[in-house]
Amino acid sequence: MPPGRDDDPKQADLIRRCLEREGHATGVVHDGRAALEEVRRRMPGLLVLDWMMPRTDGLDVCRVLRRESVVPILMLTARAEEDDLLLALDLGADDYMTKPFGPANWSPVSARC
Repeated sequence: MPPGRDDDPKQADLIRRCLEREGHATGVVHDGRAALEEVRRRMPGLLVLDWMMPRTDGLDVCRVLRRESVVPILMLTARAEEDDLLLALDLGADDYMTKPFGPANWSPVSARC
């Protein structure tokens, strides 16, 4: 059950629809604190996490969850520099995907759910 966390509601809705179209149950929250609470409550099979979000950013969410959980974390972000990728992976993200993306890019990712 992958919850999504994205600061852009349209982008979050696209991700949700892509996952649901492939048969996955989803949940969406719009800030880092809510993402932490939702993951702790639902214990999902995958977390799709935006880097830049209000209240607690995605890197902090990733850092905290990596201490508490083995949930796979996919960072989905507009930050495309190699240093950003390496930082996210060092903090515990399992994979990293840059925006923009379209539904055709989503199938390989959703196969991990």
